[in-house]
Amino acid sequence: MRGQLSRYRKATGPTQPVMMGMPTVLLTTIGSRTGTEHTNVLGGFQDGDDAWIVVASNSGASTHPHWFINMAKNPDQVWLEVGNRKLKVQPMLLKGPQREAAFAKVVATSPRYGGYRKKTDREIPIVRLKAA
Repeated sequence: MRGQLSRYRKATGPTQPVMMGMPTVLLTTIGSRTGTEHTNVLGGFQDGDDAWIVVASNSGASTHPHWFINMAKNPDQVWLEVGNRKLKVQPMLLKGPQREAAFAKVVATSPRYGGYRKKTDREIPIVRLKAA
């Protein structure tokens, strides 16, 4: 993970680096148990001005990723790095038609996300992160 973070942060300019064929962002949350910062490289899909969609797929695992649990516990302490920009963001869990539309947009850009639904029984959370 450290190598991925280092490669990401070497990017110059405000554009998102592309890794494994998808636009990526760095998401920093505060640990729900530890209270320490945790940063993860995620697919981040722009959704209007200063807003991005992230998918808590955990590659189709049966449990939510740690970053999602941390975000739910500390929603006022979430940051997003997009290229060389670091933004404090407000997460919004999408539901219903909004969720489905966002997921369709993500799958159109990165088809691998479509297969994750078949690997798990849980509803995969879709989160919109808007600059605060």
